Amino acid sequence: MMLLMPVLIPMLAAAISMVLWKHQTLQRWISVFSNFALLVAALTLFNQVYSDGIQVITLGGWEAPFGISLVADLLAVVMVTVSAVVAFCISIYALATMTEEHEKFGFYPLLHLMLAGVIGSFLTGDIFNLYVWFEIMLVASFGLLILGGERSQMEGALKYVTLNLLSSALFLSAIGLLYAYAGTLNMADLGQKLAQSDNPEVVTVISLLFLVAFGIKAAAFPLFFWLPASYHTPPVAISAVFAGLLTKVGVYALYRVFSVIFIGDLAFTHNTLLMWMGIFTMVTGVLGAAAQYEVRRILSFHIVSQIGYMILGLALFTPLAILGGVFYLFHHIIVKTNLFLIGGVMHRLHGSYQLNKLGGLYKSAPFLAILFAIPAMSLAGIPPLSGFFAKFVVIKAGIEAKEWIGVIASLAVGLLTMYSMIKIWAEAFWKKLPEDAEVLPEMSDSERLCLYLPIILMATITVVIGINAEWFINLASMTADQILDPQQYIQAVLGGQS
Repeated sequence: MMLLMPVLIPMLAAAISMVLWKHQTLQRWISVFSNFALLVAALTLFNQVYSDGIQVITLGGWEAPFGISLVADLLAVVMVTVSAVVAFCISIYALATMTEEHEKFGFYPLLHLMLAGVIGSFLTGDIFNLYVWFEIMLVASFGLLILGGERSQMEGALKYVTLNLLSSALFLSAIGLLYAYAGTLNMADLGQKLAQSDNPEVVTVISLLFLVAFGIKAAAFPLFFWLPASYHTPPVAISAVFAGLLTKVGVYALYRVFSVIFIGDLAFTHNTLLMWMGIFTMVTGVLGAAAQYEVRRILSFHIVSQIGYMILGLALFTPLAILGGVFYLFHHIIVKTNLFLIGGVMHRLHGSYQLNKLGGLYKSAPFLAILFAIPAMSLAGIPPLSGFFAKFVVIKAGIEAKEWIGVIASLAVGLLTMYSMIKIWAEAFWKKLPEDAEVLPEMSDSERLCLYLPIILMATITVVIGINAEWFINLASMTADQILDPQQYIQAVLGGQS
């Protein structure tokens, strides 16, 4: 039953929020309490999986592969837990940033529905149901993206929905071809049957459709431009949850299908296609960030850039590389969400995200300066923060595999990431506030609490991951062992557990 709770809680919260459509105050507190309950459920499930191994439940009384399976291995449960942390932080932050107008357009029901789609994607053991959860996530995220109906939002949303609908169409087509070939959609069953396939070329062709579909959703090169065109347009609480979670669902899907289902042609799919996809994603993302002077656009391009490291870990497909990729996944969700929230506080203080209209924050908001430095240095890979260990492990894996182009690209991208963070620091915090800059009224105590508490919590997590890196690396190593040994997953699903 505990395996169902992380999905049921946000779905129930969405339904209750719909019933209470005209009662915004109740919706706010339902959001906070339901996301706290989600965090408790996620931590409980994490403890079960960490202690007892992979958890499986099959719905409807049908055993796998015929029934609908929910599967929680370490990769899934780590993603669910980090997503619950982000959801809880966003629900608190939204109390101070979401206007009544945005709430009246359905912010809370859409947020919970999107969270259900995200978590359902992590826990499903069926490739078609992965598509269903993706679509729930897409519909809800599109509603959040256009919340308020401003012109800039509509322009960004058009690119967002067009590319994601293309991804969905490719995904559904790939599912149809896969079912026609294998006669099953259960991921464990597919992994078992395709490993014995006598037509590996057909399997490779089908895998390419999944690669493109998930690559679009992960904002990987070359179809990543929808992300920096759209993520800076909605209210900051929405931008932050998008930045933390949505592209990571695409990365998770790549890790799942290219470790359980499509592992018959590693030299082509992983060591060639995924390798170059990761390298170009890193490089194009960081170059785009270096050219920007708007905080959220800089951070949006850096989402693309950092996705490249995660794909590089999967491409190398060694124990150390997968360890690094998994570590990078959960580190980046926390850091990137936090940087967007900090950007929102900058906007609250001076009414702009443009760096030329910001300044002097190290003096007027010294605590914010400290809080910015933690995730910024982590993103740039400065020791002893979480980002250093993530980058170090991926780069070390590249050196061991003698993939020198990937190593050089990773190091160069790290330096350019540092340049972007220094640019934000120099312009927003260090330089003198421009004379024509807007200075907004002082925050109330309750507003300050709602804005700073989530930032402090996530900054603390970033520091804790760095200080206790050995435990988290061991966790990532255990996760990598499961990913590289798909028989553990297959046996758990098909071996009679329910």
